Amino acid sequence: MSRTASYDRADALQAAMELFWAKGYHDTSMKDLERALSLRPGSIYAAFQSKEALFREALERYSAQMEANLLALVNDSPSPLIALRMHLISLSDLRPADRPSSACMLVKSLLEVPGDGKLRDLILAHLDQIESVISKVLQKAQLARELPVDADLDRLAIRIQTYIFGLKIQAQRQIDPQKMRLLCLDLAEELHALSPDYAAITPLRTGETPVSAGKTVVTER
Repeated sequence: MSRTASYDRADALQAAMELFWAKGYHDTSMKDLERALSLRPGSIYAAFQSKEALFREALERYSAQMEANLLALVNDSPSPLIALRMHLISLSDLRPADRPSSACMLVKSLLEVPGDGKLRDLILAHLDQIESVISKVLQKAQLARELPVDADLDRLAIRIQTYIFGLKIQAQRQIDPQKMRLLCLDLAEELHALSPDYAAITPLRTGETPVSAGKTVVTER
């Protein structure tokens, strides 16, 4: 490997992540990887040992980027709950052409791998980690009195994670940007309605009544 191996490795891993994200694990061939990484087979094996090991690292990179993006949004926002609402709204801007896929790489991979095995366990662990990050953001919101003290944060974290992944899948098929934006706003306003000071907070759509009102959103199935 060259003396700039660490930089080259990062570039190669990013390229592999985007390829696996677009084509999936099984449909990505070694020839595909050679072209995307601009590496010969021997160099790929020397750097990553195997296709599966490379895929594992690609999943780790994707999960880490997703987590970092969410935390950065929280850190830049005036409140944790607003950060989550804005994250949901930002998903209305997803376009299939903007990235390898607007669908979540973790969800796509989970649907592709066998029903059991180490790869599935790895993907589930990454999904659990994202859920944990969302739960921690909700804990901050609760401490800031943006959520009721009796809110079931673990249950709510699962719900928000489902919204995020569902919106990313919806972005794959929704060609009407206005419909996509309204959907994202509807789900974001469900979070808006969770606040004990809901009535005093400016709605996301001025002059409109939020789709979900009251605090029952926290506990309903």
